[in-house]
Amino acid sequence: MTTTKESRDRGFHLQITTVNLKTAKEGQRTSAMAARKRGASKQPPPPTESHHKSSESVATSTDPQITSTKPSKILLFSLIFFLPYLYLIFYHYRIETELKKSILINASLSFAGFFITLMMIPVASRYVIKRNLFGYDINKKGTPQGLIKVPESLGIVVGTVFLVVAILFQYFNFTSDSNWLVEYNAALASVCFMILLGFVDDVLDIPWRVKLLLPSIAALPLLMAYAGHTTIMIPKPLVQYVGTEILDLGWIYKLYMGLLAVFCTNSINIHAGINGLEVGQTVVIAFAILIHNIMQIGASSNPETKQAHAFSIYLVQPLLATSLALLSYNWYPSSVFVGDTYTYFAGMTMAVVGILGHYSETLLIFFLPQIINFLLSLPQLAGIIPCPRHRLPRFDPQTGLLTGTKDGTLVNVSLRIFGRRSEKSLCILLLILQGVGCCFCFFLRWVLTGWYK
Repeated sequence: MTTTKESRDRGFHLQITTVNLKTAKEGQRTSAMAARKRGASKQPPPPTESHHKSSESVATSTDPQITSTKPSKILLFSLIFFLPYLYLIFYHYRIETELKKSILINASLSFAGFFITLMMIPVASRYVIKRNLFGYDINKKGTPQGLIKVPESLGIVVGTVFLVVAILFQYFNFTSDSNWLVEYNAALASVCFMILLGFVDDVLDIPWRVKLLLPSIAALPLLMAYAGHTTIMIPKPLVQYVGTEILDLGWIYKLYMGLLAVFCTNSINIHAGINGLEVGQTVVIAFAILIHNIMQIGASSNPETKQAHAFSIYLVQPLLATSLALLSYNWYPSSVFVGDTYTYFAGMTMAVVGILGHYSETLLIFFLPQIINFLLSLPQLAGIIPCPRHRLPRFDPQTGLLTGTKDGTLVNVSLRIFGRRSEKSLCILLLILQGVGCCFCFFLRWVLTGWYK
């Protein structure tokens, strides 16, 4: 009797142990599925032999550390670009007082948006960590920094502050009967739609083939409300062959607008993978757009042309200010990941200002590095060459340097041409190339002025 009872007890305890093991495994599986990221591994990478730690110290190292590069350094560095911009506004060109006043009001609101974004990012980071929206930095795999949980999708903060600043600006500039008010709100609707779809992508991890369609959907409010011209100026060398200087494209022009939105959003998204690159390239292009707009306002005598470029400034200044705040957290070593939310938001905003400002050709030349990156990526995106999920360079934890792989991205090609580099050095190199591309655009416009158009 005693033996039978003991065997029953052992069987009962064995069943309880089995159930507990199954429950633990299911809990681990659920946690692993909840913790996702973009551009990094699903689980924390194991430390190398030179970084053995106790379980207690490893647990501490995985806690997020939301630290910002000193905002004063970001602002001081930005003065290098702001000084030419301010010089053009106040000294070089004679800009109407009312227009100058609107630009300064918008700049003041954007400056306030910079500090609000700085304060909101740490707060939002705690919330996204609680919802398991975090990742691990692949380019630091094998080091203690590679074990740290990095909050994901912080572009949602930048997008929200941008929309608030842009909406509040309407009170100071537009009247209820303004011709630009409908298109301004349509532009904001497209940007807002893109922020939503980008955040959905961060949460649901949408396949990249579906991502190509998202900007087309987000651009619908702008395309439906667009009331501007659908004509283009024929380059002077081609006028004798076309037979006219102005050509009306009709619905083809709107199709072109939609395709431009698709390209700008996805080109920012695929030219990424290292700390600070997504935000950095946006900052460089935004500075170039501001200078281009001021130059066109100062050189033009057409009120409609001036208003179109001023419209562009009203949206790019808040984009630049909020992006600079995000860059102070995303610069190497990154405390936050921007996510597809930011890349889609930034790309759509620049596409919108290029379309409504009627300088889409110039915008495409500003995107020259992104065009090169897209052409390099095309064989893999088309499925001709196998395309891995993360087309990132290889990281050596012993030296801290990145080595270019055979994947077709500008990041990897730059490493193959210029040699192994640290992540920070590589980002600076790519941003210099971005700046050179923008300077080339200004040089090209200067050379072709009067001959091409």
